Amino acid sequence: MLGQHGRGLTSAVFTPLARALVRRGVSPDAVTITGTIVASLAALTLIGTGRLVAGSLVVGIVVFTDSVDGLMARLSGSSSPWGAFLDSTLDRVSDAALFSSFVLYYAAREGQVAVWGMYAALAAAVLGGIVPYARARAEASGYAAAVGIAERSDRLLISLIAALLTGLGLGQWILAAALTYLALAAAVTVGQRIHVVHRQAEGR
Repeated sequence: MLGQHGRGLTSAVFTPLARALVRRGVSPDAVTITGTIVASLAALTLIGTGRLVAGSLVVGIVVFTDSVDGLMARLSGSSSPWGAFLDSTLDRVSDAALFSSFVLYYAAREGQVAVWGMYAALAAAVLGGIVPYARARAEASGYAAAVGIAERSDRLLISLIAALLTGLGLGQWILAAALTYLALAAAVTVGQRIHVVHRQAEGR
């Protein structure tokens, strides 16, 4: 959904900020770790306790600035496999915190929509975690698996917009429906990656 245009936009917007941080001696790793902590705490303490508007806005701002650490690494010439590993690993932490906060939000509510939302959030969390694992495991085995309809940026954008709309009073079903879509999209993506790797394996 965001694609190259979205990444180009964030690069243009946040390059000045990245330059300023590099000049002040801030390390990309520090930005990565700080962003993960802020996003995770905001999700669990705000979204998880029902303050969807504040939580989705805070997490959204942090997610939108997620590219700053990568820009800093390139500007300072410190890009490395370690930085990529740290960034990818901590992305999983913040993702887990966000979708866990949706589970907590619905667990504290009653009714069929709440039950639906809680199970949808659980499914989105589990299947969303398998998506990057499938790609990483494929690449570790010498295959390419960069396919699928459930990119991380899309999952975050859809879930946060749905949380914001739900928090504004437009209905709990909006977030539940969005989480259901994300769970299904993640399942399709896992299937696509298994299929692609299987075809490559047969070709060998």
